[in-house]
Order: sequence, then structure tokens, then C-alpha cells
Amino acid sequence: MEEPILKDTNQKEVTCKNCAAKLTFKPGTSSLVCEYCGAENEIEVQETVAEELDFDKFISEEYNNIQKEEVTTVACESCGAKTTFNPHVVSDFCPFCGSVLVSKKPETSNFFRPSLLIPFTLDHKKAFENFQLWIKKLWWAPSNLKKYAVQEEKLKGLYIPYWTYDSQTYSRYTGQRGDDYYVTETRTVNGKTESHQVKKTRWTSVSGNISHFFDDVLVCASKSLPVKYIDKLEPWDYTKMLNYDEKFVSGFTTETYQVDVKEGFGNAKVKMEDVVRSLVRQDIGGDHQRISTLSINYDKITFKHLLLPIWVSAYRYKKKIYRFLVNGQTGKVQGERPWSWIKITLAILVGLAIIAGAIYLIDAYSQNA
Repeated sequence: MEEPILKDTNQKEVTCKNCAAKLTFKPGTSSLVCEYCGAENEIEVQETVAEELDFDKFISEEYNNIQKEEVTTVACESCGAKTTFNPHVVSDFCPFCGSVLVSKKPETSNFFRPSLLIPFTLDHKKAFENFQLWIKKLWWAPSNLKKYAVQEEKLKGLYIPYWTYDSQTYSRYTGQRGDDYYVTETRTVNGKTESHQVKKTRWTSVSGNISHFFDDVLVCASKSLPVKYIDKLEPWDYTKMLNYDEKFVSGFTTETYQVDVKEGFGNAKVKMEDVVRSLVRQDIGGDHQRISTLSINYDKITFKHLLLPIWVSAYRYKKKIYRFLVNGQTGKVQGERPWSWIKITLAILVGLAIIAGAIYLIDAYSQNA
């Protein structure tokens, strides 16, 4: 069989020379596969260059002039998420909320082109197996929730936009250190003098400086997925990052970022401050710490824009949207889930019945003893 040749079209697709069908990326490999004739084509992987961009210089000099990528997207009318859309498909399900997504109003926008990505390692079959296992382990879930574990079409592979930030931080703080100590106190009870130990805390004013370098603070640039769950998909293996190549996203949906680089750094600072506060408490020492003032200076800030692979399933249950996420690199699963209050109520009633029965038996035994 003649080796297929990759061809970029105006829809940024790569097609097979043998049958002109679309080639899609095969997770866990560095190959594109023809959906119809099965031909494979190895993607030429270049040495990864993880270029860190100077944040302050970018904001002051390049923010409005940086070369951006023109992307055609479709916005979901229900949740507002904007994703790329296969030009040969006129309707689909929104991967973020499960609503019907129709390409009748595509938008063309300019976005800062990602420089790096981590390709999918888990294919659809393995991700779906992890998804099924996760659902079946849920306690107190509605019985009909299990039916979603057999709907493979609900699980979509998405490349989600992220920013990473590096920064050297210098922090000054004031506060108090608390050291516990014990004193012996006496008291008279019913004419008898008793002594016992009482814990007290001695507080001392403190101040100091902390220097700490942050490397690759990860911030999700999507507002379409629940932060508390998407953060729990970490960690990611950054050694598997590759230079951005459209061939790796062929066959998958890509979300455009909703959090720009400036807003992203604001979110990164929140994460960094949490770490700095922990370091300050360690520096203060003692049994207790109080932080009165904290001033953090951020220096030598750099950033990168990358895409990370996530399998997403969304459905509506009693007018509420629930989403399940599978890390496309590690297989780790996180997600929202409904609770069956009928099952929980029945379990509570059964528990109360068991307790009441035990009390009755104990009482009956006591009376006959």
C-alpha cells in the first residue's frame, strides 16, 4: 500500500492520499490513522522547545500585537463554551453540558497560539473503561445513573487550554509566634484539693523575609469545567510535552481559552500566595502562627500557553448538568455526581431501625436478668 501523504486543507485537516478521508491522531502513538483504509502516517516529532515568554515585556509591548491564530469556533447556547467544530459535521453534543450543538453560527476569532501540548495517551476505549469503573463505584447514586455508563458517545476527547507561570517571589511578613506551655493549677472539690495541668500559649511578635521560586504554576484557561475537579486531575507529566502541532489535535475538539494571560496570572498569584503563607508559617515556627501582614513581590515572571488532554462526559439529570473528567494522559477520573436521597433516607431509616432493635433487646435482657 502506498504511504499516505499529509495534506493541510483550509479547514486545517490532514487527509489521506489513498482515499481522501480525514486522518486522526491515534492516542498513545505519534501516528495519524486513516478512519477508512487504516493507513498510518508517523508524525515528525521535533525536539521540544519549552520557550518561556517574558510576562511583563509581553503585556507592555506585545499583548495587542502578538501573532495570533485564526480559529473557527461554535458557541454553545446553553453553557457558552466555545470549541472548534469539525467542518463536515453540522450538529453534535456540547462536551461541556450535553446540549445539542449546531454549527449554524460559526465564529472566526483570533487567539494566542499555544506553543506546547501533551498528546492523548489514553484512547477512547480505555478512557471509557475508567469512566465506567468510576460510575459503578459511586455510593448513594441514583439507580438510573448507571445507564450513562453505557453511552460511549457521551465521552469526548478535548484539548483544554492552560497557562503555566514561573516567578521569583520575595515576601515580607509580620505576625506572632505562639508557644504552648503548661502551668499547674489547684482547685478544691468537695473539700479535697486537686491539681491539674493547664495549657497556655505565649505569643511573641515576629517578622521576616521569604524568598521562593515558583516553576510551572498551572492555571486552567477554561471556564467551562468545574475548577475543583479539573485541579484534581493533576499531576501532569511535563516531560511528555511536545511542540504544538495541529496533527496531534486532528480528530479531537479544542476549546479556545476564556481566561487570557493577564487574568491567568491573577489566578496563579492566588495559588502562589497559598504556598507563601505555608512557608511563612514554617519560618515563624512554634506551635501556632498568626500572620498579620504579608507583602509579596513577583519578579522575573514568565509564561507558556499549552493544551492538555481531557476526556469529558456531560449529561443532564433533573435539570442539572453533571460532568465527568478523565485525564487523557494518566487515566485519573474526577467528576460531579448526583445523590439519591431516596437511598440515603432508606439507609438512615434502616440504621435507626437497627439501633431501635438493639436498644429493645438490651432493655428486654435487662428486665429479665
